[in-house]
Amino acid sequence: MRRIAAGAALITLTLTVAPTPAAAHPPTGNGGGVTLSTTRTAPGGGTGPSPLARQLGRQTLPTGDGWAAAGPGTTGGATATADQVHLVGSRTELVTALGGDNASNASNTTPKIVYVKGTIDGFEDTDGRLLDCTDLADPGYSLTAYLAAYDPVVWGRVTPSGPVEQARVRSVTNQTRQTQINVGPNTTIIGLRGARLTGLTLMIDRAPNVIVRNITFDDARDCFPAWSPTDGDTGNWNSQYDQVSVRRSENVWIDHNTFTDGDNPDSAQPIHFGRPYQAHDGSLDITHTASLVTASWNRFVGRDKLMLIGSSNTVGPDVGRLDVTLHHNLFDRVLQRLPRVRFGQVDVYNNAYRLDGEGFEYAIGVGVQSAVYAENNHFTLGAGVAAADLLFDWGGTAITTRGNWVRQAGGLPRPVDLVAAYNATHEPQLSPDAGWTPTLRRGPVLPAPLVPLVVGPLAGADRLPL
Repeated sequence: MRRIAAGAALITLTLTVAPTPAAAHPPTGNGGGVTLSTTRTAPGGGTGPSPLARQLGRQTLPTGDGWAAAGPGTTGGATATADQVHLVGSRTELVTALGGDNASNASNTTPKIVYVKGTIDGFEDTDGRLLDCTDLADPGYSLTAYLAAYDPVVWGRVTPSGPVEQARVRSVTNQTRQTQINVGPNTTIIGLRGARLTGLTLMIDRAPNVIVRNITFDDARDCFPAWSPTDGDTGNWNSQYDQVSVRRSENVWIDHNTFTDGDNPDSAQPIHFGRPYQAHDGSLDITHTASLVTASWNRFVGRDKLMLIGSSNTVGPDVGRLDVTLHHNLFDRVLQRLPRVRFGQVDVYNNAYRLDGEGFEYAIGVGVQSAVYAENNHFTLGAGVAAADLLFDWGGTAITTRGNWVRQAGGLPRPVDLVAAYNATHEPQLSPDAGWTPTLRRGPVLPAPLVPLVVGPLAGADRLPL
């Protein structure tokens, strides 16, 4: 078994990093190499990307590799000219590389490759000073004033309004301007070893043909969460900022990244109004009519909300959109939305789940008019998590599940019919036929028992040879 697993891992890694035709003949600069357009050779000194890193920077999504391979496919910045290949190590350099003006970068269609080196902090000012939440707060806002004004005992179960809420909204506008980094079409953002984007959101909105690879996303915190008294039975705090947000875009490839809250997990937040003060939203949300997205070989660690596909139950523009492929991702000690799906045809195959801990809610959320096809995934479950807990009905009616295995705490892995396990303890029951069969897959689908042996070592940032 070990020999088979090792062979599968080697084959998978080879397929993942193999150069594509667009990578084989990059535009050349001085001496036949790529000219980096930053004002310094490398952040903190040193040399730029290695020849292999330069080749991987021009790699395109392989043919047939999930929904992002549909239509024209996903090439990112593969055709970037030498002057549009950048090496960045600060927020200011990142914004400059993406076009120069964060407010208008989303519409910059010039093909570009951006290499990230070291840690870039979204709270970094243009002079290099690290801001904190108080720097971004409107003068009329403080958490103390907010808690005093909207305590349900005083305010009731009514949506906050008035001067303090208006000041919170202005504060959110300040933070969005600072920590939301807008990405334009035809862009590849790829991290060198150890690359980290912290305290920021990569916003891919109306920006087709984008690739994001080999980056650790850390602590995209919201300084000004909103109290929503009618959310659930007792109200909830809600935050705004995802680590990566894909909206109104097609042909997006998110590959070999790690998503974490670092040393600021939601589990460490205080309790206000009897509910956790939640400072984080999603890891990778795909919403607002986005479609043709492939998320592969990513690692999601210790987070609450991970992946929302479709943001509203309203039947409208999202119908026929939100087509996403998730393969060879590791979901490690995470709690919900793995993913939660509305409307889209979503292919979930060969993913590894390690689910444990207090607060776990569900893995795959079956939402309104969703069509999830979940095949050959492997679930390792801790105490208190059962196979019947892996699906959740968010207003959907059907999901196809085939070849999935579950390893219960203290037991051996075994094949499990996830729909049958759910239906045995829940009403209304889900249909086992989502009504479609995926065709966009690259390479053989691994048997579920091999999935954790391959995905565990190879998923996440710093697994590519950069």
